[in-house]
Amino acid sequence: MTGRPEILFPLFAGADTLKGVGPKTAQNLAQIGLDTPRDLVFSLPHSVLDRRRRASIKGLELPAIATVEVEIGSHVPARNRGGAYRINVSDQEVEFQLLFFHGRSRYLEAQCPEGSRRLVSGKVELFDGVAQMVHPDHILPLVEAKDIPLFEPVYPLTHGVTQKTMRKAVQSALQRLPELDEWIDPGQAKREGWPGWNAAVTAVHHPEGLDDLAAEAPARTRLAYDELFAHQLTLALARQVERKSRGIVSIATGRLQAPVLAALPYKPTGAQARAIDEITKDMAADRRMNRLLQGDVGSGKTLVAFMALLAAVEAGGQGVMMAPTGILAQQHYEGLRPLAEQAGVVLELLTGRDKGAERRAKLAALAAGDIQILVGTHAVFQQDVAFRALRLAVVDEQHRFGVRQRMELAEKGKGADVLVMTATPIPRSLALAQYGDMDVSVLDEKPPGRKPVKTAVLSTERMAEVVDHLRQAIDEGRQCYWVCPLVGESEVMDLIAAEERFKHLRATLGEGTVGLVHGQMPPAEKDAAMQAFQSGACKVLVATTVIEVGVNVPNASIMVIERAEIFGLAQLHQLRGRVGRGSAQSTCLLMYQPPLSEGGRRRLEVLRESEDGFVISETDLQMRGAGDVIGTAQSGLPRFRIADLERQADLMAVAQSDARALLTTDPQLSSMRGRAARVLLWLMKQDQAIRLISVG
Repeated sequence: MTGRPEILFPLFAGADTLKGVGPKTAQNLAQIGLDTPRDLVFSLPHSVLDRRRRASIKGLELPAIATVEVEIGSHVPARNRGGAYRINVSDQEVEFQLLFFHGRSRYLEAQCPEGSRRLVSGKVELFDGVAQMVHPDHILPLVEAKDIPLFEPVYPLTHGVTQKTMRKAVQSALQRLPELDEWIDPGQAKREGWPGWNAAVTAVHHPEGLDDLAAEAPARTRLAYDELFAHQLTLALARQVERKSRGIVSIATGRLQAPVLAALPYKPTGAQARAIDEITKDMAADRRMNRLLQGDVGSGKTLVAFMALLAAVEAGGQGVMMAPTGILAQQHYEGLRPLAEQAGVVLELLTGRDKGAERRAKLAALAAGDIQILVGTHAVFQQDVAFRALRLAVVDEQHRFGVRQRMELAEKGKGADVLVMTATPIPRSLALAQYGDMDVSVLDEKPPGRKPVKTAVLSTERMAEVVDHLRQAIDEGRQCYWVCPLVGESEVMDLIAAEERFKHLRATLGEGTVGLVHGQMPPAEKDAAMQAFQSGACKVLVATTVIEVGVNVPNASIMVIERAEIFGLAQLHQLRGRVGRGSAQSTCLLMYQPPLSEGGRRRLEVLRESEDGFVISETDLQMRGAGDVIGTAQSGLPRFRIADLERQADLMAVAQSDARALLTTDPQLSSMRGRAARVLLWLMKQDQAIRLISVG
């Protein structure tokens, strides 16, 4: 199938081909991404107006929307320009007025001749004891009464488009709905009591009350499922293409792993052992591994990743570990060095800093296979970096890496296995949305010896006590992070806030003890400040949120977060994870500015009561929504128009297993249901999947 199926042509025409949509309106609709009838069909109403007929407005709790049949009485034109034009009307029980500002009397006399009967619908309000309907939404002769639906859908609008225009355009788009074959598994649709696609689309635009607008309404659930299914089908196709590409069989012998495990001060946790086992099995298979290692702060991901890298070396190849920044790469390198020494393998670091002769020497050693494990930043992606036999690539902090980058990375090692690590515990529905093409290993236990971090919530009014507490801790030789909030919209404002705090703390705690890092600093200065903190020369590090995920300073045992109420839960949890890495009891002080909102209070309480990142991220998802939890802008997380990831998490899981099952039985999507699914991919604009089908 090379191009869009013909059956969908009417839905992909221009919006200006619809009834009531001229070039100007089409332009306004395009402002909110409504370019075709298809876009309008998927733009669902967000509320509904009850336009059911009443005999009278009597007994209504005003203001309220009412639809009644009236007899038109006398017209009272405006006395002065810009005044109100009134028409007296009476329903079965009472009299009231229709009010028009800038009303043109000629037009209104023609619309509402005295003595005629009309159906009027609009908002009725009391004004000086008189009931008035200002600018009725509808005034119709009785023969046209059926033009007003009993329940009128209300759409999200854009500048220059009225509800009336929008409704007309949507109704016109609905006339073009094709009869499409069913792509949902028949058993699934029957079990759930879902209508067919055509019926579902029609139903969501003709709600019969508020219940029909709920995400749980069968027609809405079905359309949400379609959207998630199309997305999961795309990921499953990517996974199928991945799996077709032959992997390299890497069989671990345990020769290098054994001495490392023996030298550890404790046994790996059950979760670590399970993950190591899953990864080793994947590496031994002849298809490429594409696995996500998800673990909370301090769950021991590094050890698991290192075991996998050793398996690659045991099998006679090389491994690479990539981190998003130079500081993190350096840190992984330092963390892995003692382990590499135990195993007797050659470990080297390559970042953008390596220049000239030094860089050339490292590249030569890599190409010759003398460097067995390389740790680096994205610099390892550059053209001149060649491995002799790359078998495994480990990527740290994945959310900066979309599906596309995963595919690129894999190409570097022609079939090398890929293991991605993330320290962000992601709720299951989001993990499926973002990593649906991968297999997942979860580390949900903490290694022994990590003490829980004590978390306290304090008002900023107690700043002086906090500073005293710090002074005491510094005297005992401990270190502290002080995170300043991102207050303004601008980085300059944040910078001022951080500098103020830095000066204040320096004045109270002494000249050389306080350092500062923020987003505006040149990288070299930032590194120097981090280095001074890591070496212990600097005792208190004041920072905006740039303290990298994963920075490891075991001696830092206090984390102060100012204005904690404006941070997201997952972010607070990540920041708290910077302490509690050494043997000392650690504390995290969440400082808020009173008064606290209800949501702010609940967030800080969840944090005080739980150290489980998964519990925290689920709460965060319920409270803030998906886009905020991962930061949609840079996460590669798809935006769904109908599906609601917070409320329909379980639907995502069903969509994933259905998509994988369909491709297992019909890898070419050539059966009747498979062909229907291809149409769905076009309908949902899943370009990536369409490319994969035509390639595959």
